[in-house]
Amino acid sequence: MPQLQRGVLIALEGIDGSGKSTLAQNLTTFFHTQTFPVVLTKEPGGTLLGKQLRSVLQEKKVPVSPKAEYLLFAADRAQHMEELIQPSLEKKMIVISDRMGDSAIAYQGYGRKLDIPMIKTSNLWAMNSIKPDLTIYVHIDLATSLQRIAARNETPTSFEQEKKDFFQRVIMGFDEMYKNRDDVIIVDGQLSKEEVTSQTLEKVLSWLKSNQFLR
Repeated sequence: MPQLQRGVLIALEGIDGSGKSTLAQNLTTFFHTQTFPVVLTKEPGGTLLGKQLRSVLQEKKVPVSPKAEYLLFAADRAQHMEELIQPSLEKKMIVISDRMGDSAIAYQGYGRKLDIPMIKTSNLWAMNSIKPDLTIYVHIDLATSLQRIAARNETPTSFEQEKKDFFQRVIMGFDEMYKNRDDVIIVDGQLSKEEVTSQTLEKVLSWLKSNQFLR
């Protein structure tokens, strides 16, 4: 049975409705069945503090300025790294996180038009200079995103209520970030859940082996 040489941090990114949360769960289930030590988490909400911040950010019962919004996400990110991610990596676990710092660059940087270099710098500080070893970007177009969100028949979050031009900027942000990156796997989110999972698993396992994470 292959063994991990060290902890591995995998982030899943994409716009709302992309299917990344389902994919994160499916990847976690696979690694469990292969007896790899794995933990599934998310941002915001991976810690007790994060759950409270998630409620504030998704419901926005009071007005939240763009800078305050980013800083609340950064607070969640700092707690997440300190409390859950670093200890898990030190135990040589696979950590699968549904969103990480790149979401802030896409949503608050490109979407809200905040200072992207500042976001990158403060992200690095909040994350103790730890970056994902691998990022999986589930790409879909805006029309598909909106259709899937509507099909949920749930009360939309504050982000899901944003205007189309906001989401177009977010998609552009993700696309710009992930050009020509060897630490990023881009997945076609228009495919079926089964196809997305099987294609991603194949690429992730190949990446783990080629980068000598497995022995």
